[in-house]
Amino acid sequence: MRPAASAVKRLAFLRGLPVAQPERLGAAEAEEWRAARPDAAVVAAYGVLLPPPFLDLAPCGALNIHASLLPRWRGAAPIQRALLAGDRETGISIMRMDAGLDTGPVLTTHRISISAADDAGSLHDKLARLGADAIVEALALVEKGKAGAVPQPAEGATYARKISREESLLDWSQPAPVLERVVRALRPAPGAVTMLQGERIKVWRAHVASGAGSPGSVLAAQDVLLVACGEGALAITELQRAGGKSLAAIEFLRGKALPRGARLG
Repeated sequence: MRPAASAVKRLAFLRGLPVAQPERLGAAEAEEWRAARPDAAVVAAYGVLLPPPFLDLAPCGALNIHASLLPRWRGAAPIQRALLAGDRETGISIMRMDAGLDTGPVLTTHRISISAADDAGSLHDKLARLGADAIVEALALVEKGKAGAVPQPAEGATYARKISREESLLDWSQPAPVLERVVRALRPAPGAVTMLQGERIKVWRAHVASGAGSPGSVLAAQDVLLVACGEGALAITELQRAGGKSLAAIEFLRGKALPRGARLG
């Protein structure tokens, strides 16, 4: 429960590089940037737009490592939105930042497939590794004067808004494949949630299964917790009670027997 330096900060200290962690970016911070005489600025998962003065402080501009294939999924949650939408591929876009939200021209794009087993955590890690290589490549092109920034097309732009608390609540009237994607998109955080006998339960792992019934009703509760959806059924294999630890469904059900017909949601 104590603040810890990031890997970047630790490495900077080891190499004697200055580290600044301003709470805001104002005139004083802009002057510090200007004094450092950067060739380029690199932004990764910063979370807010750079103020206009900072966009032009480096001759080669501010480059953003964005975790989507722009213009698809501009915004704060591109990884989760790609999973929720059932996209089959995503990637890294190295973008020169402008005043808009992820609207600047793109220097390089790197694609990867999204597997059926990917969740937000695994996809984040894949894209982090890809993004690290991509920015090194892009900076080399910039240094050689060979980085052509291509304006984003107007067609195909989508907005990846932050995941809201309401979206984490499973809607059992939805088809099972949609709910399975919600579980993966919200793992490891914030987690998909359902109500069970007045208690909030997090659903960590599940897969689509055959079955039919009233949406949210328990069809079977043995090795897995099988729940009817608007179409098909969802077999829950790992879940967690509030304040408890994550358990395999078979262990969870040993301590909480559920009759057929019990309702979730």
